[in-house]
Amino acid sequence: MIDLDAVRHTPLLHSPFAHFVVPRFVRKDAFAPILRDFPEMPHPGSFPLGKLRYGPAFQALVDALQGGDLREVVERKFDIDLVDRPTLITVRGRARAKDGRIHTDTSVKLITVLVYLNEGWTGDGGLLRLLRSSSSLEDYFAEVRPELGTAVFFRCTENAWHGHTPFVGERRALQLNWVRDASVVRREERRHALSAGVKSWMSLRSARGATGPS
Repeated sequence: MIDLDAVRHTPLLHSPFAHFVVPRFVRKDAFAPILRDFPEMPHPGSFPLGKLRYGPAFQALVDALQGGDLREVVERKFDIDLVDRPTLITVRGRARAKDGRIHTDTSVKLITVLVYLNEGWTGDGGLLRLLRSSSSLEDYFAEVRPELGTAVFFRCTENAWHGHTPFVGERRALQLNWVRDASVVRREERRHALSAGVKSWMSLRSARGATGPS
């Protein structure tokens, strides 16, 4: 499902932080089954896998991302030992106007991989920007359309600033992280689950307020 040779042959860029972008990371013949089996996500937010229902093709993509083959390639690219580092996967299906704010990933994360699963992306909204600083989304050195099959890899450092341009609507993304230890996975999954639950409740409450009590 994933093109390891494309990862191997894409140059690692070191400035301002270590990163690279693979436009055809997910193989084209896997697009249709992955989209068919992508979890239904009516609410915005970042959801841990354990809170989602999805089909076998999406599971196969998850398995490939968590497999030893990709880990070994990433280890060589970033010159990092990930053998005993657990993985954390979260999924987003929709974006709100306030999403995409400038941030760095938490220091307990070592490597971030963002895999985009959107067909025929148009317009200037929802574009990932890798930034030179935290001052502005306009201070970017790379811009990535969240197109189907594209992946972004970067090392989680204190200057790995990123965000995306404002967008409201369906924006499918899968995030893979190698993290320091298993306690991080447990803590992050609890945090994401709580956050996603609150967002789902608020969305439901807002919808009821708009339509009246049922």
